[in-house]
Amino acid sequence: MKMIVGLGNIGKEYDQTRHNVGFMTIDAFAQELGIKFKQDGPHHAFVAEGWIGTDKVLLVKPTTYMNLSGEAVAPLMSYYNLAIEDLLIIQDDMDMELGRLRLRTKGSAGGHNGIKSIISQLGTQSFNRLKFGIAHPKHEKQAVINFVLGKFNKDDAITVDQSIEVAKKMMQDFVQGQPMDQLMNQYN
Repeated sequence: MKMIVGLGNIGKEYDQTRHNVGFMTIDAFAQELGIKFKQDGPHHAFVAEGWIGTDKVLLVKPTTYMNLSGEAVAPLMSYYNLAIEDLLIIQDDMDMELGRLRLRTKGSAGGHNGIKSIISQLGTQSFNRLKFGIAHPKHEKQAVINFVLGKFNKDDAITVDQSIEVAKKMMQDFVQGQPMDQLMNQYN
């Protein structure tokens, strides 16, 4: 079984914001698979289980808010007895142009508090990530927090939707066991 975690913040005020691109991506994948999220209270997450052929996947949206994402990820990994290689985190990345996708198998948090929490809870920086570019604020004076919690404009939303389509194909390949080095060569 593979576990794919989309990072974001719960609540209507955060829907469709840049920081919630992980939620947006995992929601689109769940919709494509025809599976629904259910609240998993003990694990502080919304969870959806599905199959791609004979391969099982667990889709996760932490309900801990972004900065405490590890408090949902680590217990779920333990509960399902998953190896670190079976985990994929989908995160937003301000240091990449809008819509760019990049797979990584390890690395620092790079200032991303959700990743920082996951590293802390898992005790390692070596886990799979799909970084989703949301770009940097165009105006230097625009506060980063306001930017990441802002919604995509109409043109940007089109770019994001196109990248989500690519991400869905990549997640399917991941669930079906394609090695990360091959996925990185194909999608980076």
